[in-house]
Amino acid sequence: MSSSSNFYHDPLRRRLLEAMVLSPLLFSLPTRAAELPDITRIVALEWLPVELLIALGVMPLAVADIHNYNQWVQHPRLPQSVIDVGQRTEPNLELLQQIKPSLLLLSKGYGPTPQKLQPIGPTMAFAFNDGSGKPLDVAKNSLQQLATRIGLEARAVQHLQQFETFLQDARSRLQDYRQQPLLLFTLLDTRHALVIGHNSLFQAVMERLDIENAWQEQANFWGTSVVGIERLMAIKNARAIYLDHGNQAMMDKVSSSPFWQALPFVRQGQLRRMPAVWFYGATLSAMRFCHLLAQAQESKP
Repeated sequence: MSSSSNFYHDPLRRRLLEAMVLSPLLFSLPTRAAELPDITRIVALEWLPVELLIALGVMPLAVADIHNYNQWVQHPRLPQSVIDVGQRTEPNLELLQQIKPSLLLLSKGYGPTPQKLQPIGPTMAFAFNDGSGKPLDVAKNSLQQLATRIGLEARAVQHLQQFETFLQDARSRLQDYRQQPLLLFTLLDTRHALVIGHNSLFQAVMERLDIENAWQEQANFWGTSVVGIERLMAIKNARAIYLDHGNQAMMDKVSSSPFWQALPFVRQGQLRRMPAVWFYGATLSAMRFCHLLAQAQESKP
């Protein structure tokens, strides 16, 4: 018997040869359809992945805390058919089990852990900021990762191309904002404001539009600063946009005070009010932010 015959009839060597032949095929096989989640049964337990999913043309089966979503995010609109599964920090686990989601989408470091949700279904988590201070880049990467997970890579490519074209057009349409720094803030209560600063999504958008942020003080990991309203007195010669989130009674009380009337951007008629847009979102929030800037530009004080 030849040496080649001995090699083939040796069981160990035969298995090794078969593995060497098959290995390129094994590593090049595309994802099987059976491994992809049913896109009609995806649940989002935080608002960032809601946006990522809708950017890919998929409406989630269920979302956490829809009431506050409608106050703080507003767009994209959620149809009434979307199921509310409770708070983002403590979703209704029994309801989730009944829904039997094909995939649970989370935000890293917020809400229940993947381990807690493991008995209910597979999970995928996304970060708003990875420490780079570039949440817009993180958002793009997250969109591509989600698209790969649910088999919609072509939609992600198309959306990101449209997004880049949109920003180029917005840079031209919003060039008037380059004349002065811009302050972005909302009220948390009658004494405290949340100000949009560096490391934020809107800061990244403003940089693409060549708009200077009037708030130059240090911001937290999420790109915001919580300060006493009196700190806004230091912002001079700037436009200001107040981000509304359904707190009209609070705003009425604050804006009627002599202190508020003395703020430089109020006295100069430079304050505009903007509807809610999610500070911690992704590309759709960035686009909505630009749309609202255009509306604010045309509105009266």
